[in-house]
Amino acid sequence: MRKLDTRTIIVASHNAGKIAEIADLIGPFGFSAKSAKDLAFAEPDETGTTFEENAAIKALASAKASGLPALSDDSGLVIDALDGAPGVYTANWAEREDGSRDFQMAMEKVEKALQERGAKDAAQRTCRFVSVLCLA
Repeated sequence: MRKLDTRTIIVASHNAGKIAEIADLIGPFGFSAKSAKDLAFAEPDETGTTFEENAAIKALASAKASGLPALSDDSGLVIDALDGAPGVYTANWAEREDGSRDFQMAMEKVEKALQERGAKDAAQRTCRFVSVLCLA
């Protein structure tokens, strides 16, 4: 088992919001954060089919590239009436043609998909936000 003998943790993300959030969470415990973005690490392909798999892919890639512990997050919206979609593809639902992300647009896609499935009342629109952390 590897010993945590450093006070620096790599935040395995290129998302400025996630980087700041994780840095704020670990700071009070005496840890400092460097990010995969700051270190110019390539973003690994998230080829997993679960949040756990994608979080592990990101954390392991940053840990291997840096030789330091890496903490990642994978998260998304799981909608029961859509058989769990958008799930691990939540960010893809928000992606514009220019590569930017628009989560309002994603919610419009969700609404359209729910209407196509006939999910009109609240009981048919149950969902949850899933967030998985991985430390590698």
